[in-house]
Amino acid sequence: QVQLVESGGGLVQPGGSLRLSCAVSGSVARSYTMAWYRRAPGKQRDWVASINRFASTNYADSVKGRFTISRDNAKNLVYLQMNNLKPDDTAVYYCNSAPATPYWGQGTQVTVSS
Repeated sequence: QVQLVESGGGLVQPGGSLRLSCAVSGSVARSYTMAWYRRAPGKQRDWVASINRFASTNYADSVKGRFTISRDNAKNLVYLQMNNLKPDDTAVYYCNSAPATPYWGQGTQVTVSS
């Protein structure tokens, strides 16, 4: 069983920043590639960023240069630093491994609006 608990979302103005956190427990090993995904209103869930066990990262083109994924294996935490947020970043954000396990958390809502 895997437990994934996301936090850190909120309402922010365009150009603002947020830092999301994901607490990972259960059978997701520290060696797994971890990722953030998001689901915008009325759309499918999309991959946003991933980080492997060597801390090598990849990003969707839409967030490249604005978002930074990181992990703290000692604390079983995965982070997503989001800068220069845009209204199109409004979504529920989820973390999971990559490829994803069937066990999704509740996600954390990010709303970018003036």
